[in-house]
Amino acid sequence: MTVLLGARNSKLGEASAGILRGEAIDVVTRALDLLKEETILAAADWIASEYGRLDVLVNNAGIVDGGDGPPSSADLDAVRRLFDVNFFGTLAVTKAMLPLIRKAKAGRIVSLSSGMGSLTLNSDPTWVFAKYKMLGYCGSKAAVNMMTVQLAYELRDTAIKVNAVHPEFTPTDATGHQGTQTLEEGAAEAVRLALLADDGSTGGFTETGANIPW
Repeated sequence: MTVLLGARNSKLGEASAGILRGEAIDVVTRALDLLKEETILAAADWIASEYGRLDVLVNNAGIVDGGDGPPSSADLDAVRRLFDVNFFGTLAVTKAMLPLIRKAKAGRIVSLSSGMGSLTLNSDPTWVFAKYKMLGYCGSKAAVNMMTVQLAYELRDTAIKVNAVHPEFTPTDATGHQGTQTLEEGAAEAVRLALLADDGSTGGFTETGANIPW
């Protein structure tokens, strides 16, 4: 595959691309900012002109915000920012790319969600992360899960598979580079879903092959 790496910061995008090229991966960077619709539409137009289709879409962009928190104390602007990027931006990219994915023989859409977006886990007082109530982050990921379920239903009669993945606690900028596994381990489930066989499942929410409760 050729990897099309969207980045809002061109220098950071090229730095990441350089790492991948060092592993003999064919990668091309493009400007893409989920808060700027013109960059989303321009990226879709460029893919259409250069490749004619998109085989796999991985919705990986996401943020956390220090103003987030439980409903009684969360800053409203912080909650809006989180939804703008984590949900509305993800939805905008998916809608813009869907016509290209429909042109693939067997398109795949993988959205990075989180166990924090599970209503079942959030309502379980014994859950290991039960005390972390962040309305903006958790709510935006729950919305991504809803989008996954509904889009999978919409596309049920096509060869396109739509799934959400919980990458587990992985060291990234968003986690302050803390985590319980490597980046490669965190990416493994997203890669598996991106490469699903024709008889693979759709409309799921998983981590390392196991289902996560909604």
